[in-house]
Amino acid sequence: MDQTARLKTYIEGFDRALEGGIPQGHIVLMAGTPGTMKSSLTYYTLFNQAKENNATCVYVTLEQSRSSLLRQMEKMGMRTDEVKQTLHILDLGIIRKNLKHSTGAESWMQVFKGYLTSLKNDLKFDMLAIDSLGVLETISSMTNRRTDLFYLFEWLRDLNATSILISEASPDRLFDGSYDEGYLADGIVTLKMQVVREVETQRRIRCVKMRETNHDPSYFSLIFSGGKFQVTKAISE
Repeated sequence: MDQTARLKTYIEGFDRALEGGIPQGHIVLMAGTPGTMKSSLTYYTLFNQAKENNATCVYVTLEQSRSSLLRQMEKMGMRTDEVKQTLHILDLGIIRKNLKHSTGAESWMQVFKGYLTSLKNDLKFDMLAIDSLGVLETISSMTNRRTDLFYLFEWLRDLNATSILISEASPDRLFDGSYDEGYLADGIVTLKMQVVREVETQRRIRCVKMRETNHDPSYFSLIFSGGKFQVTKAISE
């Protein structure tokens, strides 16, 4: 019997495919093309962990402002006031303020890591999401991607939190040698838009990899309805 402590994604039906959820302490890549609801799905997991389990969660949005993200999630039924004590949202503006206290010798990545390490010490957060890995790479000006990613993942492991990294990587290219994060991550969840009929497109989700888990690698149809995400068996034409 698998005794690994797990954190539910709260995606109805999908946690069963993960033997109950994401193993605690894992680094999971949430990968997919634009429009596949990567950010919404990640936020949804953190929101429900904060609401249902009183878990302390941190969501770092580097692609949009904190206010824009919260407006979007409110429209999906995730009320900010329900998790205001346990779900903390950081955006690029908030992090940049921390740059004023750094020395000229420190890189942006060093400041970023230092800021979140300090936050971990203060909040003891259980889950961390970074949206997105691509923007983090661009801002930090990675010179040796393979080496820099390796140390980023090692730093994340040392935080002793469950982490979700959002990536714009195409699911079909994660293991073609271009994306080292596919090998470094403990888990990979991919999202894609699948044309099933001439006038119908289906959003699909799949767990490609999850260490310490006998997961179902099948594609599922991903549906958002009534403020909840759920999966059903993918329907092909």
